[in-house]
Amino acid sequence: MVSSVVVSIGDVPVSLTTTDASLVALIERRFGRFLVTSARPAFHFDITVVAAGVLDADADLRVTATTDRWSLQRGDFSVQLDTSARRGWIRQTLNPYSIDSILRIVHTLILSTEGGFLLHASSAIRNGRAFLFTGPSGAGKTTLVGLAPGDVTVLTDEISYIRRTDRGYVAFGTPFAGDREESGEAVSAPVASLFRLEQTPENLQERLGAASAVRALMRNILFFTLDPALSTRLLDAACDFAAVVPAFRLGFTPDARVWKTIA
Repeated sequence: MVSSVVVSIGDVPVSLTTTDASLVALIERRFGRFLVTSARPAFHFDITVVAAGVLDADADLRVTATTDRWSLQRGDFSVQLDTSARRGWIRQTLNPYSIDSILRIVHTLILSTEGGFLLHASSAIRNGRAFLFTGPSGAGKTTLVGLAPGDVTVLTDEISYIRRTDRGYVAFGTPFAGDREESGEAVSAPVASLFRLEQTPENLQERLGAASAVRALMRNILFFTLDPALSTRLLDAACDFAAVVPAFRLGFTPDARVWKTIA
């Protein structure tokens, strides 16, 4: 029996159709908060589940993007998308990581054409505004949202979804979880500020210049293709973001008092 589920991340509904009931159950468990029934899908994928030996298990990730076609290849999946028709197909093994990775990559490509990006950052909403916390692994992204008080809504502890809208830059919740192993909330809010995290003996906050903010962004934006045109758009997006969204160095010690500094 053919089944379809629609996963909406960043207000971009993606329809996934398959005859494999086990994959449907896996998707429903993995993306539960982000499943929708009434939205008109922006992209459609037909998914075929293949045995582990069918694909080259040792193949590294390769992403190519042209004007009318995107191609994604890795040891556990193969994807083709006709961007003009907004339809494509996926061949993947039955595991929770393939479709998660595919959606991350597809959304990086979608956002690169719209002035947005996926950022290796935790993020949360407080008082109707979103705060982004970026930095290298171990900087404290998961720790910080884990310390959040009860009036804070966590969007993600791992991958933040940033779109340019008529309201400016908006952060959306994502199902892409890190150490908390918990999906973010499927809500959004205008971005108030970006914080570059460092663990320090005491809590402190310093304004970053635009150049430092761009460097922090470019070190942590997710992008998987070497396409020159899309890469240029990505840099332009980072520069524009840094010009309009205040950025800070946030040094903190891991206790809940850091949220008074953020507020």
